[in-house]
Amino acid sequence: MRIGYRRVSSEEQSLERQELTGCEKVFEEKASAGGGSERPELDRLLEFARDGDEVAVHSIDRLARDLVDLQRILERLNAKGVSLTFLTERLTFSASSEDPFARLQFQLLGAFAQFERAITHKRQAEGIAKAKAKGVYRGRQPSIAPAQVQELHRAGLGATAIAKQLGIARASVYRLLGD
Repeated sequence: MRIGYRRVSSEEQSLERQELTGCEKVFEEKASAGGGSERPELDRLLEFARDGDEVAVHSIDRLARDLVDLQRILERLNAKGVSLTFLTERLTFSASSEDPFARLQFQLLGAFAQFERAITHKRQAEGIAKAKAKGVYRGRQPSIAPAQVQELHRAGLGATAIAKQLGIARASVYRLLGD
């Protein structure tokens, strides 16, 4: 079975440019690959894939942004007898055939993706510092209403119930209740 995986980093981005023709099943998500963020659809794909399957991904940076993570995913798939194909880079990795040149390309491209991400974060931090110095940086708007958390707590709900109802992390509830 040919299985696809498509990912973008935020809700505002579109999955459309990541064409995966010929896939019988496609796992899609809008989640950052960095910072240890959770990617439940990737986890589902890793559980779903079986011996003889092929996983197709538009490009290496759509699967992970860190070389260690890339290698971990590839090893997990190959251990199950699943091949991994990156369409943009035209690379395929399978447990049955070891291509040293393809492996080198994989590691180099993964390292470049990790480097690119670090440079992007550095530029972003520099831009934010300049905007703050000019007094024009407002930062990210809060996504959690502290008053709503307090209100639900006063109504007798526990941290787990509040987190579930508001769709936020339990740690955020504890942090807000502690403030």
